[in-house]
Amino acid sequence: MPLEDGDPAGPRGRQVNGEVSATPRLRGTGDPSLRGTTAAGGSRTEVMAEGWEPGPALADGDVTPGGAPQRAGQQEEALMAELSELVQKVVKSSSWWERHGVDISILACSFLLLPAGFLCLRSAQAIPFLAGVVTLGVVHHTLTVKGSHLASHNALTESKSWGKVWAIFFIELCSAFTVEQATYNHVKIHHGYTNVIGLGDSSTWKLPFLNRYVYMFLAPLAVPILTPLVALDLLRNVEWKAALRTLCCMFLGFYCHYWLLLHVSGFQSPWSALLCMLLTRSLLAHPYIHVNIFQHIGLPMFAADRKPKRIHLMSLGVLNLPRNALLDWSFGHSLISCHVEHHLFPSLSDNMCLKIKPIVSQYLKQKKLPYNEDTYSSRLRLFLQRYEELMVHAPPITELVGIQ
Repeated sequence: MPLEDGDPAGPRGRQVNGEVSATPRLRGTGDPSLRGTTAAGGSRTEVMAEGWEPGPALADGDVTPGGAPQRAGQQEEALMAELSELVQKVVKSSSWWERHGVDISILACSFLLLPAGFLCLRSAQAIPFLAGVVTLGVVHHTLTVKGSHLASHNALTESKSWGKVWAIFFIELCSAFTVEQATYNHVKIHHGYTNVIGLGDSSTWKLPFLNRYVYMFLAPLAVPILTPLVALDLLRNVEWKAALRTLCCMFLGFYCHYWLLLHVSGFQSPWSALLCMLLTRSLLAHPYIHVNIFQHIGLPMFAADRKPKRIHLMSLGVLNLPRNALLDWSFGHSLISCHVEHHLFPSLSDNMCLKIKPIVSQYLKQKKLPYNEDTYSSRLRLFLQRYEELMVHAPPITELVGIQ
């Protein structure tokens, strides 16, 4: 999927066997500085132009009367504005149940499954015990991945105050991470500068000292251990009140899980309870790591001062995976089959991302913009085959030459 060494005369932004072929050539789309970047929360655009039609592209450095490069940038903003208007119509016509209720119900159902999971672990028989492990594992990832992701974008509620409460609950209590650093790194950096080298290029997921098989199949098992350790290190960057709150929430979350395993599930020793905690918390760690790298790494990367506008940045640098019942429930549509939609409109819930998916895909294809999709198995093969290129070496910067 990397787009370096692409044939400049070939088609741009097109998928061939799961890879986007050739180097995208975006003319006149580079921003002079980071001040023009759109943050993750800025899904609504203020430019609402109607009747936009694509005009002739200009090469970098072309100087024509009337400020053609500026007009090219305005046309790109008009594209995003037009798409935003279409999406906003769908959002305004949707009920509360569609905007928030569906995803809240999934999270509520996960909470209701907790007693069954802990009670199944009391059984001395293999099948009920494994059912308890699977149940707690799925519930854990639903709360920590889906819940934390929606809470970080304030997509669970329209109230900022309740949004803060849910963020603390899902991110700190359930996920053992600090809200301030999670929202900054994910919302402000990853979403604001998607696939921009040195900022939102997903490099935090790279461990170049590991070989491909260790990284892809063994390292994910350490996620439940590494996550709180990384969080503790990041507490140095937050105020002492926030750090104290995070420490209390992290301890409470871990202790409640540990206490329930001892007193409800009937584990006889602390080590057996801790081992069960590790097992359930790492049940879906493999797809969690895979999804985070599959959907961005290998796609076009840009320099901070030479990046396209928002709609091109997201259509080029984000990929959707097919729908999957288990991952849709545990991770949410916005992280699986609607990741492009989520990056374009990050404040929408998982269910709303699924609802606007036909509109976004049709619009991008109509405007000749990439709409990247690939299967999980295809991406896994790609990363195993090209691990050194994608995960070890520094990613190449995509050349911005013309607009497709």
